[in-house]
Amino acid sequence: MLREASGIKRVILACGRTDLRKGLDSLAALVRLAYGLDPLEEGTLFLFCGVKKDRLKGLVFEGIGFCLLTIRLTDGRFQWPNTPNEARDITMEQYHRLMDGFAVESSIRSYKKVEDESLQEVRKPTNTTLYESFPHLRDGYKINGIM
Repeated sequence: MLREASGIKRVILACGRTDLRKGLDSLAALVRLAYGLDPLEEGTLFLFCGVKKDRLKGLVFEGIGFCLLTIRLTDGRFQWPNTPNEARDITMEQYHRLMDGFAVESSIRSYKKVEDESLQEVRKPTNTTLYESFPHLRDGYKINGIM
């Protein structure tokens, strides 16, 4: 259930470490007092991670009451942000990436295309032959006994 996130509209991470011995009421108080957010917001999943990073607790208000969810990995750890005292609103794509074992932020960076004319000079193909580029081939050096 926690992995599919059915009925979840918004996901908020409580970054850093949280004492997972806390129960439903303590986590709801933490959301309200430490982060200034409303735990009664329907469809919002608040996620907490412990010290070992092998388990998460999720708190969601379903209209008639709270639901406390726990997931513990049998192998591996969650890639959890270490910034203490921060609540981070993440997208559903980032949430699914986290549940699949990847970091919330993608490690792939996008770069802008460079339109510098000095770099265009480097990209032009040269009209050199293979022997001009590699003179050892022209001179007939033996490589592994083969000429």
